[in-house]
Amino acid sequence: MTTTDKIKLGLAFLLLMAGVAGFYYLGNQATVIRVLAVLAGVAAAAGVAWMSLPGKQFLAFGKEAVVETRKVVWPTRKETMQTTGVVFLLVVAVALFLWVVDASLMWLVKLLMGQGA
Repeated sequence: MTTTDKIKLGLAFLLLMAGVAGFYYLGNQATVIRVLAVLAGVAAAAGVAWMSLPGKQFLAFGKEAVVETRKVVWPTRKETMQTTGVVFLLVVAVALFLWVVDASLMWLVKLLMGQGA
């Protein structure tokens, strides 16, 4: 990464912080104006960061991720419902198992401490 890119990323960070600082500086203003200050800082920071080499590489990575996501074979509704059902059954089974283990250990500790059987 070149010095110019480091300066651009530093400036982007400062712009982002300026947007956040603007949110607090405009504490007496309407919430919409405060949020717009943050969004303006984010937009300015993104614009400056995009002009750097790491920013361009990140954008290219994002585009490639979208292309790969389109290649994914998504499950059908039936497969999704079946998988969800199995997950819920396993959650209930593990919860019951842990409840039995917890109750057993609590009974054992009470028995060892002489607080009743």
